[in-house]
Formats: sequence, C-alpha cells, structure tokens
Amino acid sequence: MKFFHFKNKKQLVKIILAVLVAGIVFVVGWLIWALHDLPDPADLPAQANEPSIRIVDRNGKLLYEILSSEEVRHKSIALEEIPLAFQHAVIATEDKKFYTNVGVDPVGIVRSVWINLNGGSTLAGGSTITQQVVKNLLFEPEERYEQTMRRKVREAVLAWKVTNQYSKEEILALYLNQTDFGNLSVGIEAAAHTYFGKSASSLDLAECALIAGLPQSPYAYDPYTQFDAAKKRQQVVLDLMEKAGYITAEENSLAAIETLYLTPSSFPIEAPHFDLMVKSQLIELISEEVLSASGGWTVTTTLDFNYQKLTEAAVENQIVRIGLDETAPLGHNLNNAAVVVLDPNSGAILAMVGSPDYNDTEHGGAINMALAARQPGSSLKPLIYA
Repeated sequence: MKFFHFKNKKQLVKIILAVLVAGIVFVVGWLIWALHDLPDPADLPAQANEPSIRIVDRNGKLLYEILSSEEVRHKSIALEEIPLAFQHAVIATEDKKFYTNVGVDPVGIVRSVWINLNGGSTLAGGSTITQQVVKNLLFEPEERYEQTMRRKVREAVLAWKVTNQYSKEEILALYLNQTDFGNLSVGIEAAAHTYFGKSASSLDLAECALIAGLPQSPYAYDPYTQFDAAKKRQQVVLDLMEKAGYITAEENSLAAIETLYLTPSSFPIEAPHFDLMVKSQLIELISEEVLSASGGWTVTTTLDFNYQKLTEAAVENQIVRIGLDETAPLGHNLNNAAVVVLDPNSGAILAMVGSPDYNDTEHGGAINMALAARQPGSSLKPLIYA
C-alpha cells in the first residue's frame, strides 16, 4: 500500500530538504531560546556559600560555629589541605574521567539513563563534577531541580564553558568546598568536623570514603540515622577507588573493617555558655546584620579548652559528692553550679561553666548562672547589721 506518490526524484529531494531545513531552524531557534540567558561562568567564585564564623580557644581548638546566612556550617580550604584519598574518592565515585573530559561525559550520561530506564541503581552519577558545580552555584534554586531537557542542555553548555575558563584543580576545589555533605555541612572541612571532630587534613582513607559517599543522598546515607546504609555506601566508594587504581585490594579491605568513631553530636558545641556570651558580645560590637553578611571570621578567645574540661569535671564531681553526703543539709537538692576561672594577672577568662548541663531543661541548664542576676538574700545581712 502506498501512502505517498512522488512524480520524480527531484520532488522527493525537495521535500526532504524542506524537512531538514525546518528541523534545523527549529533546533537553532530552540537553542537560542534555551541559552540566551546563560549565567556567566565568571560569577562562580561570587556564588560560593558564605563561610560560617568559628569561635576557637586560645590554642585554636574549635568551640562553636555561628552558622552563615544560608544556615550551614562552611569553611573553604585550599586543595592542598584536602587529603588525596578524599580527592580520589570523589573522582572515582562522581566522575572518573574528570581530568580528561570537557566538562560533560556523554558515555556517563547514556549509561546513567540506561540504568535508570532498566530500574537499576546508579553507583556513579551521570553528571560530571563540573556539571554539579554549575548546577549548584550558577543556577537559581527553581531551575536547579528542574528535570527538563532545557536545564540539562544549559548545564552541559555551561560545564563546557567553565572547563575552558577554569583549571581542573580550581573546579575540583570548588566542588569539594561547596558540596552539601548533610547535617548542615557544606564543604569537606565542615563535614570532617561534623562527623569526625577533626580537620579535613587529618582524615584517613576509611573516613574519606564515608564522607565521599554522602552527596548522592545525604539523608539516605546519614551515618547518624542510617549507619548501615552509610557503611554500604562507603564500601561502594572503596570498590570504585580500587577499580580506578587509586587504592589496592588490601587498603580496601583494611578501610572497610576500620571502626569509625563519629562525634557524639552532628553539630558539636564546647563551652556553650561561654560561646553564647562571645556571640552576644560580637553582635554588640559589630551588629548581627554585618556579622551574618561577612562571615569567614575566626574569633580567638581567651578560653583554654583543657582548663574548661577540667572545670566541667570538677563541677560534676562536686555535685555528685555533695549529693551522696548524708550530712550535707541540702545535699539531695543540689542540682546546679557555676564556675569562672580567671587569669589573676590579666583577668582573662580561662574557663566558664554556667551550669553542669546546658541541655538540662528541668533545672534551667541553658541559663548561665555565672552571669545571671539573682536576689541578694542573706548576703546583705552583715552589711545591715554593721
């Protein structure tokens, strides 16, 4: 059965050419529409997350971080300060051809689409590291999460332009410092402190592999709530590193069985009463608006972390000792105490305990009893009698 009849070959050629021209015009018009307002790759550094403000003791020990205006912990560090093991873990997991591709990896995209169409799980993302940097830093939030052809084309073109404008090292540093690792932690330095209570430079292979596996789904692989899933993801990262030649089979096995010691809290705070006093003084000196807009400060205080821990232990032991003393008239009703340790020469605060437990709501633990005003009571009686 014939649906079309052409009198000669010239007529067929004309129709084919007309269809091709129309198709080309449509594609060119669509690309002009899709790409006419592309963000400028030169804006990448300006779009980075604001660093949070770090309060440290006199020796540089981190006590507390005042969150940035984005409500996340963040501090950028140089690529040289990030362990090679972590760099390799991220590249093996997210973009194994990072150093050779032009910002996009067509083979990786096709593989990711094929796996998803067949209902499988993706071990490595279809987007390159450069594409993820572009998506997270150059796109507005409403476009960032669009699942459209227009967004993917814009992302690919921008990734290519970024690759031609920045070095691979600059792109990798942006990714490692600006990626969300969960629990309000943006960047590897914040993630290292959040999960392991240390700087990124001190992470070992097992810790690097665990954190490197988080960006794909920070919630699903949260080691605080989904530890088994996080460990499985860590093993995937280690296997990809071995496959890429970054580690040996023996290093893989040793890292997999290493015991991980997570920090007790995903957002630790040391000497809370002292930290909040410092924060209050900062706001008085600078204003909260300027403080949140600037960011990136490290506030070195007079507190000595070692003295602080000794003082906290002394308060706790004294409350327990008096509580067990049957001869103490108020022993069984003692539940609060405060101590301030000063340098007698300079007046510098070396330790401050405002209450035994900041989180004890029953006894007003959040109140800094070292500073709180109270009724004078019997302390005035000697003056009155005098």
